[in-house]
This record gives sequence, C-alpha cells and structure tokens, in this order.
Amino acid sequence: MPAVGLQLIMKKVLIISTSPRKGGNSDSLAEEFRKGATEAGHEVEYVNLTGKEINFCRGCLACQKTHQCVMHDDAAQICAKMHDADVIVWATPVYYYCISGQMKTMIDRGNPLYDTDYRFTKTYLLAAAAEDEPFVIEGPLKALQGWIDCFDRLSLAGVVFAGGVNSKGDIAGHKALKEAYEAGKAV
Repeated sequence: MPAVGLQLIMKKVLIISTSPRKGGNSDSLAEEFRKGATEAGHEVEYVNLTGKEINFCRGCLACQKTHQCVMHDDAAQICAKMHDADVIVWATPVYYYCISGQMKTMIDRGNPLYDTDYRFTKTYLLAAAAEDEPFVIEGPLKALQGWIDCFDRLSLAGVVFAGGVNSKGDIAGHKALKEAYEAGKAV
C-alpha cells in the first residue's frame, strides 16, 4: 500500500512472450513479471505468440503512410495493444546469442507504430538461455536496442536474464524468477 500522500499511478503493461515453446523458461519469467505488476496494481495483458499468425514484414513501407500494415494477420491486433501500452515487456529464449525469430518478426511487424502517438515509454527484456555466461545477453540486448533507438520516447527499463536453463522447467527455483517478479512490482 502506498504511503499517505503518494498515489499509485496505474500503468498498462503488455507482456509479449515470444517463445515457440509454450510454458517454457522464458514464459515462466513473463509469468513472474505479470504477478509482480498485477500485485502492484497495474493493468497487465499477456500475449503469447505461440499459435498466432504473424507473417514476415514485406518491407513495402506502406505502413509509414497509413500506420497500418497491408497484411491482415494477428500482428495488427498486437500492434494496437503495443500502441496503447505504457510498458512493453518482451520475453524470449536466447537462440544463437540473439532473440527468438518470433520476437524479431513481431518487432519488424511493429513498424506501423513508428511516427505515431504511441503511448509506451519503457520496455523490459526477459531472457532465458542454456548458457549462463554474462556475455550471452549482449546479443538479445543489441537486437532490442535497435528497436528502442527508433522510438524517441522509449527507454530500456530493465533486463532479467536466466542463464543455465535449457529444458522446459529448468528455471524452477532460479533467482531470475524473483528478479522478474520484483521488476514487475517496480514498474
């Protein structure tokens, strides 16, 4: 409960889980973040890309004029949710020292958001990888930073990295789960 005189500012938080393996380790990080943000009183929406139809960007740039994609798949609805969120949280497994292909495809399909009156100002990266060396997160961070750099009002608010997790469920008891929960509470 906030101290007397302080008022909680509720934020719209959109969590986008990009793992092709539903219920995997990065999904677990996303779920803990969701719990923390919900308990802190924020409005949280969780989108899992598994099973969504999201085609590759064609690079036609029509969206730069219309602010809508010429393709009609699930990416359009997700972009609308991104546009209206205060905070966007990306959860991804680390593949070949980078983000998942699903995350990269969704970032690319978010191109209609560029040069709009988007609401988001903060983003988080939640990542899980088999290898646990500190440098493993550098590639995913660089990939996300490319997206961040295209939106003047957007900044990286936090990173949670769970290394040493490979098989589904390996993350149980990992310290990154608590870090994700605390990051959610601190939104």
